[in-house]
Amino acid sequence: MKEKIIYSKRKLRIRLKQHWQLYLLLAPPMLYLLIFNYAPLYGLIIAFEDYKPYLGYLKSPFVGLQNFARFFNSNKFGQVLPNTVILAFYSLLASFPFPIILALCLNYIPSTRFKKAVQNVTYAPHFISTVVMVSMLNIFFAQSTGLVNNVRDALGLDRLLFMGEAGAFRHLYVWSGIWQMCGWDSIIYFASLAGVDESLHEAAIVDGATITQRIRFIDLPSLKPTIVTLFIMNTGKIMSIGFEKAYLMQNSLNLETSEIIATYVYKIGLLNQQYSYSTAINLFNSIVNLILLLTVNVISKKLSDTSII
Repeated sequence: MKEKIIYSKRKLRIRLKQHWQLYLLLAPPMLYLLIFNYAPLYGLIIAFEDYKPYLGYLKSPFVGLQNFARFFNSNKFGQVLPNTVILAFYSLLASFPFPIILALCLNYIPSTRFKKAVQNVTYAPHFISTVVMVSMLNIFFAQSTGLVNNVRDALGLDRLLFMGEAGAFRHLYVWSGIWQMCGWDSIIYFASLAGVDESLHEAAIVDGATITQRIRFIDLPSLKPTIVTLFIMNTGKIMSIGFEKAYLMQNSLNLETSEIIATYVYKIGLLNQQYSYSTAINLFNSIVNLILLLTVNVISKKLSDTSII
């Protein structure tokens, strides 16, 4: 046993000496993960405490699962959880196909100049900040002066208060996000298509294959690993909807559908200073994310032999 341990240590020293440059390159990201991702996990213990800032982590009274039970039994649980799930799945299912379609379309545009122009136009919205994006929505969908309502008025239709409609919140949130992120998200698919062997397309053209057939039998199979991997990753963060856009779009009229876990946590955690309660809700949210990620990963591995774990 001792000989095996000595042999392993010696082997490790040899590896370190031979590949020290690689380990040196690995050190900064590992330090970053340890300092900014793993070390803060220590703070999760306040989810099981009645945290008092003046007492600190260790001296605050332990309450077990009381904060979780409080959330599950509250009136808000039946509102924020369905709102979050519906908005997350709507956003995922509606937005996921568009970057793939855009990349496929760009791949078959013969004019390089036109292709670059389309790419620049579709990439640009990604750099618009969330505050500016929501301001644009408020301007375009304003009831009295908004462009959309002006068009409706010209067609003889009634003007609507879109930003105050609970039923319109999810549609505005999701489709504005698709417009903003579609071009940027297509970059990885466009890069994958660039790696497809041109001889396959040349052979397909000689055999008389149409563009649709080339997409179906050459491009989509080549994109399959990328599509599956990104779908798994997007599913893993499906419950992690950022509060910024939802909070900025939120008002008293659309609160019925716009109140999600992220905005609720922000209000009770930072505004009402209920740190333990908000941490418990966020921990529950993270556990749901992890379960979804592992479930989709297992299903994907069985169906397509592609996984991220």
